[in-house]
Amino acid sequence: MRALITGGAGFIGANFVHRARATRPDWQITVVDALTYAGNVDNLAPVADDITFVHGNLADADLVDSLVADADVVVHFAAESHNDNSLDDPWPFVESNLIGTFRVLEAVRRHGVRLHHISTDEVYGDLALDDPERFTESTPVNPSSPYSSTKAGADLLVRAWVRSFGIEATLSNCSNNYGPYQHVEKLIPRQITGIIDGVKPKLYGTGENVRDWIHVDDHNDAVITIVERGRPGETYLIGADGERSNREIIALLLDLMDKPADWFEHVNDRPGHDLRYAIDSSKLRTETGWEPRYHDIRAGLAATIAWYREHEDWWRAAKGDTEARYARLGR
Repeated sequence: MRALITGGAGFIGANFVHRARATRPDWQITVVDALTYAGNVDNLAPVADDITFVHGNLADADLVDSLVADADVVVHFAAESHNDNSLDDPWPFVESNLIGTFRVLEAVRRHGVRLHHISTDEVYGDLALDDPERFTESTPVNPSSPYSSTKAGADLLVRAWVRSFGIEATLSNCSNNYGPYQHVEKLIPRQITGIIDGVKPKLYGTGENVRDWIHVDDHNDAVITIVERGRPGETYLIGADGERSNREIIALLLDLMDKPADWFEHVNDRPGHDLRYAIDSSKLRTETGWEPRYHDIRAGLAATIAWYREHEDWWRAAKGDTEARYARLGR
């Protein structure tokens, strides 16, 4: 199968390419990525000889059309994805998440190519901390930030193209990912690399906000499963029952990295900070048989810490600029 992976040099996309090469060696993989600050061609170095890489922007309609024309399936990861950055400058999120998705949709429509669209649970807004409910495929979208609103808009575009134009597409909304190759601006790698540098972790507000964590390999195995077994036109939620508060994540990292339990500092909370995300992935599990491998978040975090310790050359250059940006935002 000829697979076009958009955003395949970013965190989740690059890990997807690694998993696909390892588990689907018959796939012919082409990656297209704009290589913005969060995309790094070095993420693909271990498989560089086994894939085709194209440096390009999805806003380029002619480029997208030519790449989709040579594919059997498009797995659409490309997106701007950091909430803090979207609050600081929303335009890149509109361009990438909305216009980029539109270009992909028009190309798969013209060429009759299968599409799988990657999205996030953040499109559903948030749940109360004491709410026993979890997000399902029927939960109404209620985004809180420019990031999540542009992702919700992209999801709706895909659904409209399925209904109005009959394209063959599936969608997935996943909980928060962690693992190798994640940019140091995100919660877990930011704190891991800070602790390595002797800097106390930063905890937004009271730290009560809850996220539903999943290892990136589990997410990508689920995506491969949906590409192969998902029903056209359907949305699947991907989660690993990994609900933890930000305070609990900090505590786990401090324990795993041999720091005192109180070795952290509070910083200003993010505007509109969602309280709780929680995924019900029973539809995916029932229909496809997928199950996560990393049931123990502690083991997944330990492996992630080891990766960042062993790959300082990968993250060091971005660390200074990232922390300077957070300092400017007061976080």
